[in-house]
Amino acid sequence: MAAGRTYALSKARARRIWLRAQRLECAAPFGDGPAATRAAVEHLGYVQIDTINVIERCHHHILFTRIPGYRRCHLRQAQSVDKSVFEYWTHALSYIPSRDLRFFLRAMQRYRPSRWFGAVTKQEVAKVVALIRRGGPLTIQDIDDAVLLEKVHPWASRKPSKRALQVAFYTGLLTISERAGMLKSYELMDRHFGWDARPRPASEQQIVHYLLERALMVTSPV
Repeated sequence: MAAGRTYALSKARARRIWLRAQRLECAAPFGDGPAATRAAVEHLGYVQIDTINVIERCHHHILFTRIPGYRRCHLRQAQSVDKSVFEYWTHALSYIPSRDLRFFLRAMQRYRPSRWFGAVTKQEVAKVVALIRRGGPLTIQDIDDAVLLEKVHPWASRKPSKRALQVAFYTGLLTISERAGMLKSYELMDRHFGWDARPRPASEQQIVHYLLERALMVTSPV
């Protein structure tokens, strides 16, 4: 597009472009089976995880509208078996293609806990990481906290370990290896992916290019 020029776009054409970008213009754009789940997440860039549950969780709706044969177990296989998707924060907690993980490593390195997490200490984080290192993946239900806290938010947990797990997750020490509904199993990130050495984080310039490309979702002309 030439600098300074504008182009008229009808509502009908804008709708067709959006539907094609979202792959909602045909019945089964990603095929079928577990591999289709990986392909859909890779095309969309991420799929937001949401607690909204009227007929089904929001993230399952997003995949089902693009994969007619989609089943919940397909997403579990992508996350826990094939490890082709992982969870992290985009504009919200989301499933992201594992091929893009290097674009999030710098955010993990820079992460500093907000007031939401309260005064989580390094010792508390080290404690939950050590539990998982020794015993394998754990959920918050597997951890017994001797002292419980009063909730400060309806979504909060009374267990202090919950916040320590979340800080370890956002800093990249842990990853979510599996979900049962909204119950998360935490595992050491390096062990989950079987890394001998972590991938090299993308450069700042590469991250900007990645974010722009993902936001634009370039499509062929309609």
